[in-house]
Amino acid sequence: MIPEDRLHQILQRFEFLEASMSQGTGDIVALGREYAELRPVVEQIRSYQSLREQIAEAEEMLADPEMKALAEEELPALKAAIPEAEESLQIALLPKDAADTGSAIIEIRPGTGGDEAGLFAGDLLRMYQRYAEAKGWNFEIIELSEGELGGIKEVIANIKGDGVFARMKFESGVHRVQRVPETESGGRIHTSAATVAVLPEAQDVDIEINPNDIRIDTMRSSGAGGQHVNTTDSAVRITHIPSGIVVTSSEKSQHRNREIAMNVLKARLYDAERQKLHDARSADRKSQVGSGDRSERIRTYNFPQGRMTDHRINLTLYKLDQVMQGDLDEVIDALISDHQAGLLAEMEA
Repeated sequence: MIPEDRLHQILQRFEFLEASMSQGTGDIVALGREYAELRPVVEQIRSYQSLREQIAEAEEMLADPEMKALAEEELPALKAAIPEAEESLQIALLPKDAADTGSAIIEIRPGTGGDEAGLFAGDLLRMYQRYAEAKGWNFEIIELSEGELGGIKEVIANIKGDGVFARMKFESGVHRVQRVPETESGGRIHTSAATVAVLPEAQDVDIEINPNDIRIDTMRSSGAGGQHVNTTDSAVRITHIPSGIVVTSSEKSQHRNREIAMNVLKARLYDAERQKLHDARSADRKSQVGSGDRSERIRTYNFPQGRMTDHRINLTLYKLDQVMQGDLDEVIDALISDHQAGLLAEMEA
């Protein structure tokens, strides 16, 4: 049973936010953000309460001879709907990750497998670009280092939109591919891999960087075909001395490069802090639903069989062509459901 006083407190807070926004009092941006976060929770609460009220009314009707038959007909369906309504409400009430509502930075690098790993990393990049486009998100490549045969050595991109991190965070890990490389004349299947890291985009309130802790170097940009050869030094490299993290950006504008590099540095430091807190919370757990370790192989893309398998939830989809075209909702929805089930189990333990 869900505590009624907790539901009442949430509804009261929501009504306060509505009144404050309509009167134009307080920090409108902060109020609007909290209102947007609470709205789906309130909708679930009201749906649950409405169902409970319908059951109470139907039970009262049992005492009325004229309404008894109707009540007896309605009650089984109403009562049968309660478990699903309670579960939906419990999921809505789960603790929220503060970063879930924001944008994300994604980093993709080839792993084992030589040129084929670089080609696969490029395939993953295009897969995520298509997924972002389908979601109406803005996908901006920050840094791209191209390899041989059209593959990539490294790519860092910023995906901007509402709720990006909530859906993309499950992509962090080692992605493995099994296929016959274009360079393979014998038709043998090779296995290679690429790593994906998804970081929440840090806001200024999330993390502060001491100017004394960073070193900023400028250097001449370089690109294919001798780009920027006649321009002034514009590429920027920022080194965070305490952590040793190095970030570079080589757009044409030095000012823009500083901004981009600082955003990526903040995201990496913010992610490191979040990981520390996560590890500390997880240290005493006897069991976990996956460790979230980025060194783990999370997914396999098998081209000869046309299948994609996510090893964390033992989900196999025989629609690899659609997945590589950015059709990721089915697997991401399943991962979110599994994550929510794990949180519910922890709360009940």
